[in-house]
Amino acid sequence: MLPETNAVLGLLEGGFGQLKVLVVGDLMLDRYILGEVDRISPEAPVPVLRHAQHYERAGGAANVAMNLAGLGCQALLAGFWGEDSDKGELAELLETAKIDTVGVVTTPLPTISKTRIVGRQQQLLRLDIESKEKPSAEVQQQLQERVALLVSKVHAVVLSDYAKGAVTAGLCAVVIEAARAAGIPVLVDPKTPDFGKYAGATMVCPNLNELSAATGVGTHELAALLEAGEARRIEHELKYLTVTMSEKGIRLLSEKGAYHSPARAREVFDVSGAGDTVIATLAAAMAGGLQVETAVELANLAAGIVVGKMGTVPIAQHELVAALTPSSGIRGGDKVLDGPRLAKRIQEWRAAGETIVFTNGCFDLLHVGHVTLLEDCHRFGTKLVLGLNSDASVCRLKGPTRPVVGENERARVMAALAAVDAVVVFEEDTPIELIRAVKPDVLVKGGDYSVETVVGHEDVIAAGGRVEIVATVEGFSTSNLVKKMVGSD
Repeated sequence: MLPETNAVLGLLEGGFGQLKVLVVGDLMLDRYILGEVDRISPEAPVPVLRHAQHYERAGGAANVAMNLAGLGCQALLAGFWGEDSDKGELAELLETAKIDTVGVVTTPLPTISKTRIVGRQQQLLRLDIESKEKPSAEVQQQLQERVALLVSKVHAVVLSDYAKGAVTAGLCAVVIEAARAAGIPVLVDPKTPDFGKYAGATMVCPNLNELSAATGVGTHELAALLEAGEARRIEHELKYLTVTMSEKGIRLLSEKGAYHSPARAREVFDVSGAGDTVIATLAAAMAGGLQVETAVELANLAAGIVVGKMGTVPIAQHELVAALTPSSGIRGGDKVLDGPRLAKRIQEWRAAGETIVFTNGCFDLLHVGHVTLLEDCHRFGTKLVLGLNSDASVCRLKGPTRPVVGENERARVMAALAAVDAVVVFEEDTPIELIRAVKPDVLVKGGDYSVETVVGHEDVIAAGGRVEIVATVEGFSTSNLVKKMVGSD
């Protein structure tokens, strides 16, 4: 179970929207050309690709910003691009994702782009367009000035260093000093072996190969490599060194010792952009005030999701919410939601392709009939939302002696059941407004109802859903239990 699950879900379901994260680094445009290969060219011994489709994605530091936007954060971006068509395509992608490019400086150099030619899911060739020249001192100064102004306006900073010229030692020093003065974390994704460039940063996040290049210790000597990494952490006054180790998971090094997050079991399709997802998720989580161990676990989960996709694809909120809320995994207390949280969670579930089932009731004194009903309800979909009558509502429906158990306790008990995925308390005598808000795919009621007598059936059917009636277990009711208790006195 992920630490601080309820806090994580709170951030994913709205909290991240209050956070601003600045990404400074090397912007790129990733282009993919896909097709089929069924013959070799007669002109040369090379495969012939029959073009089927192409698409563009934000890459490099721009992909870090896209991941932050996918998590719901307000992402600001700083770096360089050229005055060319690739800049136009990249700018359009960023604008669509509502990423603020106020920190981006235009240079005479071309926008960095990488074109991958893929046949039958196998990359055949990559074409890179970039200049060997570094940005001039003048434009470097422009970038530094823009970034210095932005640091104080955000909750975290990411230095996405692809060693293409944007992230200089001077820029790092300015960012780290300003961030430390403001009390905000600076996280670094390094592509250069000199970690001294990032001295004083909150976290540096290399993979094994990058750590090996920085320390001179081979990746096959894992214990010695991590020990050398800890020495670099201390030498360069880094609070954390977070090492991504592919199928071995993620190792966090700090003055408190090592913390290990095992890899999430998942089929790996394409690792492109996984590092960007990790650093973005770490930054968002730390900006949101989560414990660093929780941030590592969440980043590990996000990376496990994106490596199962083709190409550079950012993480999305709904994917993490769906991964964090399986019926048998989430704790009961994390299932009790208010209206806005429920609406957000349903939105995420729908985006992940879940089928929403709804039922309702008082559920005062839980008994086997209730459990059977809820298990039957869950068979009709993948996520079951339970509408629970409030204490005032139960009193109006059942009389002044009810409920026996208060709404907070009833909600917590119902949420502890594996069949239930969300519980929401409603004040009205009927759940009609709640049903209209949830818009379930399946509305379920137990007992002697017909479809036409179930509250909300018209709305559900009109929206393309259906109503199911399930039999109740004979001989079990809360009223009978109450009578037995009164009689026993």
